[in-house]
Amino acid sequence: MMPSNMKVQDCMTYPAMTIPATASLRTAEQVMKEYNIRHLPVVKNEKLVGILSSGDIRRASPSDAVSLSIWEINYLWDRLTVESSMTSHVITVKGETSMIEAVRLMLEHRFNSLPVVDDAGCPVGILTEVDVFRRFIRVVEDETKLIAIS
Repeated sequence: MMPSNMKVQDCMTYPAMTIPATASLRTAEQVMKEYNIRHLPVVKNEKLVGILSSGDIRRASPSDAVSLSIWEINYLWDRLTVESSMTSHVITVKGETSMIEAVRLMLEHRFNSLPVVDDAGCPVGILTEVDVFRRFIRVVEDETKLIAIS
């Protein structure tokens, strides 16, 4: 259903919303909630150095079984950095990558997103499963309209 000449740049979310590696996990969590997103490319000096998912944040969150006070928990939570919880070995794609290749990568590695970078390694966008689903629906709807016209 997806046209074979479609490129990542035709489907990705851009510009890329990023977060510095030195930001706190609390800040990252607030950004994700505010923008209703589940993945943040992580940057140092504008270059991609990792990706942080909502799952990474959940795994780093203090357990309810901890015997620390709420103030102690908040103090520690504010000191944890994005860099301490991110995935640092990230598979990326370029905007010119074919959608077929990108979706294969996502499926093969069971990724929900792929950062899109330029030649310098700077994030320019992100391709998420939601972007893929949205494009698929648009393609099918367009084909249905063409069939109805004929």
